[in-house]
Amino acid sequence: MSSLRVVFAGTPEFAASSLAALLESQHQVVAAYTQPDRPAGRGRKLTPSPVKRLAVEHGLPVYQPESLKAADAQASLAALNADVMVVVAYGLLLPQAVLDIPRLGCLNVHASLLPRWRGAAPIQRAIEAGDNESGVTIMQMDAGLDTGDMLSEVRTPITDQTTGGDLHDRLALQGANALVSVLDELETGRVTASPQPEDGVTYAAKLTKAEAELDFSQPAEQLVRTIHAFNPWPVAWSALGDDRLRLLKAGVEPGEQPPTTPGMLLEHGEDHLRIACGPEGRQVLCVSHAQLPGGKALPARELLNARQSRLIPGTRLGQNTQPGASS
Repeated sequence: MSSLRVVFAGTPEFAASSLAALLESQHQVVAAYTQPDRPAGRGRKLTPSPVKRLAVEHGLPVYQPESLKAADAQASLAALNADVMVVVAYGLLLPQAVLDIPRLGCLNVHASLLPRWRGAAPIQRAIEAGDNESGVTIMQMDAGLDTGDMLSEVRTPITDQTTGGDLHDRLALQGANALVSVLDELETGRVTASPQPEDGVTYAAKLTKAEAELDFSQPAEQLVRTIHAFNPWPVAWSALGDDRLRLLKAGVEPGEQPPTTPGMLLEHGEDHLRIACGPEGRQVLCVSHAQLPGGKALPARELLNARQSRLIPGTRLGQNTQPGASS
């Protein structure tokens, strides 16, 4: 089995898992490409990406170009004389001139079962849409958006309790293992590329903070999917007076209740908040984990013990209104 010279391009924690696996493999990582350091935290201090931190720990040369369209950036990449470039959530488009540089091309680790959920946020969109499975596809990159031929696919289930964070961590590990297996077989020609199906194409739009505000007129099942998909980011929320109540885990109470204003806090369960939702508020959303401003994310039972006065039945979520106020 041959060892390949690999250039790695990636940015977030998901990508760092693949880089870590490559560093422990027989293959030689000769450089890491990642996004430029960005301001982060309360002090807005320039912060390196997880991939950069790992690369520096291992003494790898790190490149952080704003673009790969410039001739000098492409010349620097070519000078590394890599056999293959591995791209994982890098954040930059690769022009055809870059795709053509490594002799074995560029591979991508994409967190979906292509062609479903091409694009920026496949993990969260799969949960939000109610998919019952997800996975990782190792793809030979072309000039399209996640349109290249598939080299390997790993499947994993999504349950009604799977959060975006859960699925992220699982797919990061599975993707890293699948990547190393594909590279092991790439040099020998034992891996076969298959075109993506023409049917079933969907796109995973980038997440925004604005879409994390819940609309309690939606069915309870959809609210649960949104809450779980957006945990840990951007985190589903609703107005509670002048504050925000962040909702982290939830379920659906069986059956229907008499018509109620959607968003109304009902008499609480033993270990969950009960919120009227759906058309005419006939359904009940059961929130098991939530967070109030200035506090920790807590199981609902602990939140009620500590902050009962903020969660009085009859309070309407979704607007700056307390019990007895006009709506």
